[in-house]
Order: sequence, then C-alpha cells, then structure tokens
Amino acid sequence: MERLLQAPITLALLLSNLGVSLYAFTDPSLLRELSFRPHRIQTHREGYRFLTAGFVHASGTHLAFNMITFYFFGPLLEGILGIGAFLLLYFGSELAAHALTFTAHRDDPNYSAVGASGAISGVVFAFCVFFPLRNLYLFFALPIPAVLFAFGYVFGSIYAMGGDSRGGVGDWIAHEAHVGGALAGVVLTILLEPRSVQVFLESFRQLLG
Repeated sequence: MERLLQAPITLALLLSNLGVSLYAFTDPSLLRELSFRPHRIQTHREGYRFLTAGFVHASGTHLAFNMITFYFFGPLLEGILGIGAFLLLYFGSELAAHALTFTAHRDDPNYSAVGASGAISGVVFAFCVFFPLRNLYLFFALPIPAVLFAFGYVFGSIYAMGGDSRGGVGDWIAHEAHVGGALAGVVLTILLEPRSVQVFLESFRQLLG
C-alpha cells in the first residue's frame, strides 16, 4: 500500500478503474454506453469513447489482470517520469491503442471493446525501455527478462488479432489495443525521457561485458 501512497496518479487511476468497472458490472447499459465502438464514433461523433472505454472491463478476471499488472509497473514508472509525463504516457498509450482499433474496425457496426489494456501495455513497455533485462516472474515463479516478456506479449496479441474472428464482439477485448499501446509506450517514453535510450543500450552493454 505504501508504494501506492507514493504514486498518487497510479492510485487514482486504479481506484477509478475499479470504481467505474465494478459499477458497470451491475448496470450493463453503462458498459454499452462507455465501450469503444468505432462505428458509432464515426457515425455519431461519440469521441468520448476513446477515453471512457479504458475505465470499464469485460469481467472481474479482465479487471483484476489489468489492475494487478498496473499495480506492479505503475508506481515505479510514475516515480521515474513524474506525474505530468506519466499521465501523458498512460493516456497517450490509450489513445494510440484506440486509434489503431478505430482504423481496423470503424466500418463494423457490431464491434465493441473495453478495458485499460492499451494504456497498461504502454506502461509495461515503458518499463522495458528502462529495465529491459530485469527479471519478471511469470506466474510468480518463472523468471523472464522484461524485454522478452514484452515481445512475447506483442506477438501473442498479434496472434490473437489474426486468429480471433470475433475481435471485440464476443469477448469485448480489443487485441489491437495491446499492440497500439505497446508501440505508443515506447515512442512516448523516448520523447518524454530521451535518456531512456541510453539506459536501454547501457543495459545490453553491461550484459555483453
């Protein structure tokens, strides 16, 4: 809990996601109203969905997975970047993720998606720019370097994009958002903190001796 108290933006975003998502579980109409629906954005000018979709989730499991991931990565990145830059990273990644999804599905009237995956992908990949070789423990047991975890996450998302014909219709999860958010996370980190490139390269120099 102490780490969250030292990261007020991470704490506020966690509480916002939890509060809105849990309330939406009790009111399905709210889920439909806040979800990312590219066709409605295009035909009804409902641009607010670019932001609101990131605060509702498809299920308790979906919410828990995203929030646990954000809990582990958010406070450290907020401490490194500062409040303003961290906000730009989070929401910039979300907007980029939804922009990619919008481009792919704007002509599909049945497509809907929810979740903070785009924003959190951006945070995870920003972490990997600063700490590419730090071990992350998959399933809390299997150590894997952050950079490998990151690329595995991207390729898994690409596979899901190509292999899941439902897209976000059946499962409400926009697989494109993982890729768009990841790319935005890397680009925004470099723009917001140019020294991150040197940190990234130095990590590999130390590995090679």
